[in-house]
Amino acid sequence: MEFTAEQIAALISGEIEGDAQAIVREVAKIEEGKPESLTFLANPKYEHFIYTTQSSVVIVNKSFNPAKPLSATLIRVDDAYNALAKLLQIYEAMLPQKSGIEQPSFIDKSAKLGDEVYIGAFAYIGEKVKIGNNVRIYPQVYIGDGVSIADNSIIYAGAKIYKGCKIGANCIVHSGAIIGSDGFGFAPTEDGGFEKIPQIGIVVLEDNVEVGSNTTIDRATMGATIIGKGTKLDNLIQIAHNVEIGTNSVLAAQTGIAGSTKIGNRVMFGGQVGVAGHLKIADGVKLAAQTGVGKSITKEGSVQMGAPSFEAMQYNKAYVVFRKLPELKAKIDELEKQLSNK
Repeated sequence: MEFTAEQIAALISGEIEGDAQAIVREVAKIEEGKPESLTFLANPKYEHFIYTTQSSVVIVNKSFNPAKPLSATLIRVDDAYNALAKLLQIYEAMLPQKSGIEQPSFIDKSAKLGDEVYIGAFAYIGEKVKIGNNVRIYPQVYIGDGVSIADNSIIYAGAKIYKGCKIGANCIVHSGAIIGSDGFGFAPTEDGGFEKIPQIGIVVLEDNVEVGSNTTIDRATMGATIIGKGTKLDNLIQIAHNVEIGTNSVLAAQTGIAGSTKIGNRVMFGGQVGVAGHLKIADGVKLAAQTGVGKSITKEGSVQMGAPSFEAMQYNKAYVVFRKLPELKAKIDELEKQLSNK
């Protein structure tokens, strides 16, 4: 990789301040920058690094006003973080892409493959599978009978997609993810055991969904477990049967959603969030890490934390009191002692 600041600015619609011919050969964090590297500054709390970084080119917001002289060439954009993301996407698209069908692999004769498909070695493609154009399926992937995968999606090595599930366009399923395993459905029996309830539904990933490594999404008992368009799931997440998650939502690692819960659009869940079953979570809700939700959240845009969860502002007030409990208990003990001596 070798670009000039001028070429980079053209790709991200930026304005150059400094040497337009400065060379970039790699990307680095601002605190680790070295000559001929590109970095960015989006968060003001890291501003002090821009005065010491050795990076040749720095992408900054147009609003950035340096307090000291700078040695680096600046590329000013409306949003430095988004500009860097766009630039990295362009760079990734320029890298050589896998193509063709590697052997050994198994592709059932009834499967239909689009144009420019890549199938890695030891992949299994079942009966009546439909794979769109420019799909990449890496080695040791299992694609069950009747699965459909739309254009430009990527299924990384070792992922498993069970029968009948539907993967939209431009989706990414990372290694070890399992899409469509049985929902956790068991009926108690008279002898104290449990009888398995057949799970005959599917999982649907709408367009532009990303599923992290070792995340599991259970098929519906009936109907579909649905992950809405543009939603991003981190690694190590459990989505139970018949859950529905809306569009453009983000869920961090180790989140668990119990069965039949309906989650709105544009929600944000921190790590280790737990949501009980058969609840409704409104649009725009934000849950802090380790929040435990035991009842529906109907207020759009609500920010909650704690277990059981409640509004973040109330939680913070309560936590102030909680931290003082030992001191308060000591005062109560002293008052009780004084009263008993009267």
